[in-house]
Amino acid sequence: MNSSTGRRLAAASLAAAVLATAGTACSSSAGTADSDGAGASAGGTYTVWDPYPQFDGASAWAKLLDTCGSQAGVRIQRTAFDTSDLTNKELLAAQQGNSPDVLIVDNPVVSTLAQAGVLTSTKENKVDTSAVSPNLLAAGQSGGETFGTPIGANTLALYYNKAVLTAAGVDVASIRDWASLTAALTKVKAAGRKGITFSGIGTEEGSFQFLPWFWGSGAQLTHLDSAQAASALSLWTGWVKQGLAPHSVINNTQTTSWQEFATGEFAFAENGTWQLANAKKAGFEYGVLPVPGMTGGTAPAPTGGEFVTVPVQKKTARYGVSTRLVSCLTSADNSDATDTTLSYVAPTPAGQDKQAAADPGLTAWIDAVKAAKGRTSDDLGTRYPTISEQLWTAVQAALTGSESPQAALSAAQSAAAK
Repeated sequence: MNSSTGRRLAAASLAAAVLATAGTACSSSAGTADSDGAGASAGGTYTVWDPYPQFDGASAWAKLLDTCGSQAGVRIQRTAFDTSDLTNKELLAAQQGNSPDVLIVDNPVVSTLAQAGVLTSTKENKVDTSAVSPNLLAAGQSGGETFGTPIGANTLALYYNKAVLTAAGVDVASIRDWASLTAALTKVKAAGRKGITFSGIGTEEGSFQFLPWFWGSGAQLTHLDSAQAASALSLWTGWVKQGLAPHSVINNTQTTSWQEFATGEFAFAENGTWQLANAKKAGFEYGVLPVPGMTGGTAPAPTGGEFVTVPVQKKTARYGVSTRLVSCLTSADNSDATDTTLSYVAPTPAGQDKQAAADPGLTAWIDAVKAAKGRTSDDLGTRYPTISEQLWTAVQAALTGSESPQAALSAAQSAAAK
């Protein structure tokens, strides 16, 4: 384990790179702490940063933070940031030696902060992750160590319009692989309705939506130009060419893709658990189907959701209380309420079983999460953003027809390798 000074220097180096492109600044007062830095017996203030600005001080989330603080014998000072700002804020705070005591951050960012020396490992801070599903915990692992614990997870699956499928004579139970899905889309088109919509935009959203098909082919992110990867991209481009998916997918975000599905004209939409509330208001009967693998089974979809982490502090005596706060926030009862609020699947098998018993409609999502994997898993760490950018660039090139799927992916692999 590096010293706190060494880790701050590493964070400073990475923060400088981030600032060069982001142009943001960080308030040095955001991470205010109590003066003696002792444990719970000394009381004082502990800072928590989270990516939930939609929850104000009167929300159940803010009240949970206060309750966990009271149980640990401290006062909580909470600051909420937009997800896109939080990484830069934390990197600069770490450079200044002024990190929050508890940091809740989007899971792909964990490896970036860990490799910058910003976070303590669970071996150091003693956060217990033994009950967490290994595939979800992997998103917070780097270099053989674990940095934090997930508060919950979301992922992607296929929403379907029951009326559209019925009118086309499609039995959703017959859809088990890519061939049967394409056959279903063909029948839907023949019946005069629209097939499937998804987000293929040239951003991380495009990569996120393509990954279930990419991984479902058996492809690996370290080999973007494999035959399996080309088959996945050929699937998407084939759907567009055949009119089974609209040309709008090239520029669709996950929001605009959902808006297309909400018209009631499409049979399928690839989207996430965060659309559940909107699905219930759509005005038509819907169902959810995990993304099928190329030859069957459930394809691994990427996990979304946040990790609760303990950043490096100059006063290491603070870790004891920080760990108690993390344990409180992620306890079975507390995380259940939080996961319901955020439309997340619980991070533990026991929690997932409880959710399925309470709401059988979540079963398809739970199955999808059980098969899911982190974008930075396979020890990709900070290499993932570079790989992802090349992947979405290849998807764009193929969908627009400027390059064949194989040529686009070969160019992507060459660029990523550099």
